[in-house]
Amino acid sequence: MRLLKDAAENYPVWLEAIRQAQHKIYFENYFIVEDRAGAKFAEALAARARVGVRVRLIYDWVGALAKASGKFWRRLADAGVEVRCFNRPRFASPLDVLHRDHRKVLAVDSRVGFVTGLCVGDMWAGDRVKGIEPWRDTGVEIRGPALCDVERAFAQVWAATGAPIPVKELASRDAIESAGDVSLRIVANAPGTTGIFRLDQLIAAAARRTLWLTDAYFAGVPPYVQALRAAALDGVDVRLLVPGASDIPLLRPLSQAGFRPLLEAGIRVFEWKGSMLHAKTAVADGHWARVGSSNLNVASWIGNYELDAVVENEAFAATMERTYLEDLDYSTEIVLHSRRRVRFTGIGGRRKSRDRGDGRPRHEAIGMSGQGGSASRAAAGALRLGRTVGAALTEQRVLAPTEARLVAIVGALLLVIAIAAVLWPLVVAIPLATISLWMSIALLIKAHSLRNARRSRGLPTTRVGRAEPR
Repeated sequence: MRLLKDAAENYPVWLEAIRQAQHKIYFENYFIVEDRAGAKFAEALAARARVGVRVRLIYDWVGALAKASGKFWRRLADAGVEVRCFNRPRFASPLDVLHRDHRKVLAVDSRVGFVTGLCVGDMWAGDRVKGIEPWRDTGVEIRGPALCDVERAFAQVWAATGAPIPVKELASRDAIESAGDVSLRIVANAPGTTGIFRLDQLIAAAARRTLWLTDAYFAGVPPYVQALRAAALDGVDVRLLVPGASDIPLLRPLSQAGFRPLLEAGIRVFEWKGSMLHAKTAVADGHWARVGSSNLNVASWIGNYELDAVVENEAFAATMERTYLEDLDYSTEIVLHSRRRVRFTGIGGRRKSRDRGDGRPRHEAIGMSGQGGSASRAAAGALRLGRTVGAALTEQRVLAPTEARLVAIVGALLLVIAIAAVLWPLVVAIPLATISLWMSIALLIKAHSLRNARRSRGLPTTRVGRAEPR
């Protein structure tokens, strides 16, 4: 197992593995951009397909929207690459748009695989000549029997998009020799399964010394936030590193609105000062680590196909910790009040503590000013938005000062809608009627298909009515 940082370490070994492929390549990625980086991968995949290597490629329809043209995918298909698009919109299933294939994985010849947070595009590579910083991201290289699980995870989504991969094409665990002593588990999350959510909660509860998290689109649901708070209040050093500037600008204030309950529990929150932090990692107690595609939000936990590598190994966790401290050196810490700021020294921003006055230590950190599309990110933002607006209306929790702008924006938006409804009723009525009509037709089609399926199986149809007295 090997930790790979940014595109500078990931892309070259991905391309080399593809070029050395002799039998099969499984490549699944949320999107590939039709740019210089995308062209390199497209040519490498096409070249292997032309010489007879079985190349299978999956991309997500929403993820790739406006990032690559139909011509781009057709060129790959013409070269012999088997290309499939995950979950194109269907009239009969409008809400399926919430389920995305957010995985980023490459497996070659049952010999080497990569589980990562990187998509393929120039934004990850950056441009030194133009002074454009690369996106910060993390992946891992895997060798050994765990590749069996990586291949089967790919086969799971391949089957969801069409005819399945023949079982004989997938390697068995016994056929892959051990390549090291790292205890590794592949967690293949699917819509509605919540496997990675339960795992994240478990680790928050099990951590005893440290829990250091990096996330690109943090929007923790209440049970997970409470798990982090409980860990911090029990004395665990909990840290959260998030982007300082997001590729989805609206999400930054939405994410910041949830910082207050974390900070109040003693959790340290940092914002990355680079162009974009896209990594999704965790390391706990110098022994456990996670790297993959799952963000800490409801879209990844419940709505998406995700893939993560979970590792129990002290040497690997130590490497993760060193990388995390290096990232903190390029980050800004967020604090609650300026009067509580103190200086800190040392790598990673070590902080002092002093008595609260009630016998418990109070951790304090230096304060510095922060720097300032997909269905998955939209769902994460919607969750944060709903919690904030709900709190404002029900007064069931204290709103943070950072939420004032968000509440004002939502209030102004609702006022505009109300005025439009009074002055121009059709402006509001027509979109609502269109959506309602679409949903009603989709549900009726679904009901008809289910009824036909029931009849084809010879099952009796049920009727709802008054029960006869016995």
